[in-house]
Amino acid sequence: MEKQEHIIDEEQVNERIDKVLSSLNNEWSRTQVQTWIKEGNVLVNGKKIKTNYKSNLHDKIEISIPDPEELDVVPEEMALDIYYEDKDVIVVNKPKGMVVHPAPGHLTGTLVNGLMAHCKDLSGINGVLRPGIVHRIDKDTSGLLMVAKNDYAHEHLVNQLVEKTVTRKYRAVVHGNIQHDYGTINAPIARDPKERQSMTVIDNGKHAVTHFQVLERFPDFTFVECQLETGRTHQIRVHMKYIGYPLAGDPKYGPRKTIDFGGQVLHAGVLGFVHPRSGEYLEFEAPLPQDFVELLNKLRNNR
Repeated sequence: MEKQEHIIDEEQVNERIDKVLSSLNNEWSRTQVQTWIKEGNVLVNGKKIKTNYKSNLHDKIEISIPDPEELDVVPEEMALDIYYEDKDVIVVNKPKGMVVHPAPGHLTGTLVNGLMAHCKDLSGINGVLRPGIVHRIDKDTSGLLMVAKNDYAHEHLVNQLVEKTVTRKYRAVVHGNIQHDYGTINAPIARDPKERQSMTVIDNGKHAVTHFQVLERFPDFTFVECQLETGRTHQIRVHMKYIGYPLAGDPKYGPRKTIDFGGQVLHAGVLGFVHPRSGEYLEFEAPLPQDFVELLNKLRNNR
């Protein structure tokens, strides 16, 4: 069990303790913090408190973070669209609607379930629920992912992500007509303090950079290619909303009146990286899914 301490400063005085703690770490949801408080894993000045406790200046907060529960993930036979595979790496084209890895309460039907049936040797660095997963894309985003078969490959691929040498290009349809042919969005991203299930651009967020290029314009929409320099949660969706061109079909960050697409119109089409063992640069491209192609044709016909 991991233990952390925090002292309440002047800016945090008279705030609910669950709100204070959830703001300290983007990975801690307010609901999770409330559970820790109810279980007695949060002490204030050595005493248990309730979730509605209001903080005082110089309160000493002690947080005991329980070890993650080890859950058995069941291998499931499924048709995987594999673009590349060797003893170190798998590159797979994930369909829209598939979750990348299991979570408590949702342990089946994910890409990891299918990968575990396909091969038994996935990296264990990310734990039982996310074996082999180096990076991920959202459930309703289609496209290419690299998966590590062993810890050696995993560490090399993660280092490339950190060093920003991995090529990741996405195709998207956004609301509005972008006038510039090219652009770069450099805006920090963190969890939205008002809506914990969403991300937002915020001053104290993590560094985030997205480059975009206009591919085609329609009266009310623009077809773009976005290249990630960093890889924050929901980065493209948050950044395009931030500059006033939210993704079409996006249920979380898009406008209420949007395209009925069953999710955001976003496809991770190009993935390139240096092979962790051979040192060779590999790049793969997955064509647009059929529903994406049909949407573009519909937009062209409505011009």
